[in-house]
Parts: sequence; structure tokens; C-alpha cells
Amino acid sequence: MTEVKDRIAAASGPEEPSGPPALGLVGWLRWTWRQLTSMKTALVLLFLLALGAVPGSLVPQTAIDPIKVSDFLAAHKTLGPIYDKLGLFDVYKSAWFSAIYLLLFISLIGCVVPRLSVYLRALRARPPKPPRNLNRLPGYQRFEIDDAGDVLAVATRELKRRRFRIESYDGAVAAERGYLREAGNLLFHFSLILALIGVAWGSLFGYRGTVLVVVGNGFSNSVAQYDDFTPGRAFSGDDDLPPFSLTVKDFEAKFQEDGPQKGAAREFKAQLAYQETPDAPEKSYELLVNHPLKLDGSSVYLLGHGYAPRVTVRDGQGNVAFSGPAPFLPQDTNFSSFGVIKAPDARPMTLGFEGFFLPTAVIGQNGPVSVFPDSLNPALVLTGYYGRPQPETGKPESVYQLDKSKLTQFEQNKDKWRVQLAPGQSTQLPDKAGSLTFDGYSRWVKLQISHTPGTDLALAGILLAILGLMGSLFVHPRRTWVRVREQDGRTVVEVAGLDRGPERGLGDEIQAITDRLKPADSSNEEQS
Repeated sequence: MTEVKDRIAAASGPEEPSGPPALGLVGWLRWTWRQLTSMKTALVLLFLLALGAVPGSLVPQTAIDPIKVSDFLAAHKTLGPIYDKLGLFDVYKSAWFSAIYLLLFISLIGCVVPRLSVYLRALRARPPKPPRNLNRLPGYQRFEIDDAGDVLAVATRELKRRRFRIESYDGAVAAERGYLREAGNLLFHFSLILALIGVAWGSLFGYRGTVLVVVGNGFSNSVAQYDDFTPGRAFSGDDDLPPFSLTVKDFEAKFQEDGPQKGAAREFKAQLAYQETPDAPEKSYELLVNHPLKLDGSSVYLLGHGYAPRVTVRDGQGNVAFSGPAPFLPQDTNFSSFGVIKAPDARPMTLGFEGFFLPTAVIGQNGPVSVFPDSLNPALVLTGYYGRPQPETGKPESVYQLDKSKLTQFEQNKDKWRVQLAPGQSTQLPDKAGSLTFDGYSRWVKLQISHTPGTDLALAGILLAILGLMGSLFVHPRRTWVRVREQDGRTVVEVAGLDRGPERGLGDEIQAITDRLKPADSSNEEQS
């Protein structure tokens, strides 16, 4: 019985597989490549790239404001670490954003290169012969004449005048135009690649940093002097920084003094003295908003400004524990500015202060407030803290925050100690802990120094993309044929056209060409 089954199986041949054939490694790679380089995938990746950039606008970014990131982490104990693991505090350098960016780059190249070869072949191809049944085309005109004469010659001149590419066939003329439409599509995609390269170039080899400089102080372009610094992935350190230095000589701010827009900013400008190299002569520059100083490929921008009250703190032993300006950060449009003053070297107790600098102070229902951003009636409102001297840990601390975990607030008459000082006034601290003098105030400016080498390339890509998009929208690919043939002893002239896209005035153009070809005394006409 088994031998009979084996003979039947051998006679019937090998069994056919019941399922689809296996693709194999090469087949799967080819299928993956086709999916990745499809236009649909490119559009999805472009949408994901735009969607992925949204957290960069909504969530504080380390590269822009690390202080806000620290505040966010301190305020959101559960959500903050999740955001940090997802890379939402540094979106544009996260692994997932880089993956989308790289896949989009590959997808665009895969879209453009094959289409470019197809376009070049189409560019060299002849306009096709007229179809057998021209009357089936959307645009069609027909008329009869006694003698063909020079109808085809007239048709050739008319089509050339309308910027068609001409090809002559036996008894017919074929014409085609609108090749720049596909060129516009290709230019648009190529421009996106160019823009991506420009952005990647700047991300790799550029840098960006911010620094707060009090008027009268200077800045040298080294990593150690930045308040925050974001280098590109290929940035190698101080050797890649141009060796310029600058000093903020003066800062002037003007505000609207009356009317419904009272307090609105009208002008900010900083007077700088700079040297491009240590041995170069000193030059002057007036730094304005959106008018950066260009130095060896780097740009110095004016980002913001504020006040820095100058304070002298003496400890309980009469020694100067702190003296100088302390930058305070604006909290509202009237520049009520919050800040801290630290005197960790004070003895026998370390001292610390926090409070507000009010450019134009008045006494409101909730205490002193500022009612105008300019310094018309400056006041310094502070409260103080003391504590045991602590050993140095080497851990960096924010100059804008006071760690009060090991400090105790001063009290006076069983109430929290607070003081309001005008420029030149002094006050004694409780418990003979020392004294505090408000010497005056200076202004500070916040500068951003950045170098983005791929900006011009990215800008060129955007401009070319606009040009390509205009070509793809406003160029109309069209084919037109004029054929002369004999039918029932008469000469029939047919004019037909076909739009290779949405129809835009095809019938009017075919009618105009027909009118050009018809003899003046022609009365026989058929129209479809």
C-alpha cells in the first residue's frame, strides 16, 4: 500500500507551495527600499519631523534656557524625568528626532535620483505621434479645406510661437511643452535635501552660547566664560572658537512715557568695544536688536537686558564679604526683577539675600511694586538668611537661586526681616550679623554668540524650493497635434490637444490654433 502511494506521488510531481513564495533577504531589502523611497513615506516623514519639532517650542530646551529646564524638573518630580528620558529637553539632538531626520533625508534621495533619470530620458524623447482617433481627446477641432497647401508649415510656426517643442511626422505635426513642471518637482525635492544638508552642517559644526554681561565688563570668546553653551556634535572645543573679545561700554533703553502704550519698548542699543584677535586694534560697534555684530563667521546678538544692583555686604566681623553688581532677572513688563545675593565667605555666619529690584517703585496694596520699566525711582527690597559655613562641594550652583535648605531667615520683633533701600542707603542686619549697603545699580545685557555654517545653504534650499514649487504649480504640460489627411475627396485638418494634468484653457488654445490655420473663406467646419 505504501509503495502504491509513493508511485502516485512521484507521478503527480512535486507539491506546489500553498502560500506565497518567500521573498528572501534580497527581496525584503528591495521591498523595504521601495517603501522607504516612496512619495507617501516621504510625506509621512515630513509630517513626523514637523510634529516632532512641536515639543521644542512647548517644552524648555537645555540649549536655549537651562535654568527653565532645571525649574521644570524641580516643579514636576514625576513628569520631568519622563521628559528627560524621552529627550524632550533637547529635542533636536534626541535619537528619535535624528532618526526621523535621517530617514527623511534617505527617502528624498531615493525619490529624486530615479525620477531624475526618468526626466532626463523624457527630455530627450521626441513628442509622440498623433493617436489614431484624435476626436476622442478632450480638445478637438476639425475643418475641411480644398488644398492642404502650407497648413503644416503654418501650424509649425504657430506652435513654436506658443513655445511648443515640434516634431514632424508624415502628414502631421506633434508638439509638446511643459517640461519644466517635472523639473520644478525635482527642484523642490532637491531643495529639501539641500536645506536638510544645511541644517545638518550647522548642527554638526556650529555652536551657540549665551552670556550675561554687566555694563563695564568684558567677555572673551572661550567656553569657560559662557553661561550656557551648546556645541555641535563635531565641535572640538576652544580651538574652533574665533579668538575675539568685547566689552560692553554702555547700554541705553527707551520706553514710551505716556499714552495707552506707556512702558512699551522703543529702542535698545548697546555700545561695544571689540577686538577680533588679541593683537587686533580695538573697534566700536552699536549693537541693536536684529542687527548682530559679525566676527569671523560668528554673530553676536542682543537678546535682552535688565538691572544689576550694586551691593556691599559686611559680615559680623566688619569684613567685606561681597561687593559688586548682582544681576536680577525681570519678572514682568515693568522690570520688577528678582535676584539673590550670596556671601558664603561671611563670618561667623554665611549670609544670603533674595528679593526684588524695582526700577520705579511705588507702594501698592500688596507692598512695593514697579510701575514703569525705566529707573525713575529705583528701590531694592530684600529679605536675608544666615547659616553655618558649609564646606565646598565643587557642585555648581545657580547664581539666580538661593539654596535655603541649610539657612534660617532673619527675624526682627518676631517677624520676618525685610528691608527697602534706595541707592546710597545702608542697613544693619539683625543680631549684629553685619550690614548691607545699596551702592547703586548698573545695567546688564544678555548676548547670544552663535555660529551656524549651514545657514546660507539652508536658505538657498528654501528659496530653490519656492522656485520649484512655483514651477510645478504654474507650468502646464500639454501635447498638441495637427494632422492633415484626405477623406472622401476632401482635405481634412484635425487639431487636438491633451493636458497632462488639470485642464486649464485647453479648449480656448485649440480654438485659437484652429482659427489661425483655417483659410479666411472657409465655411465648412465641424467641432467636437
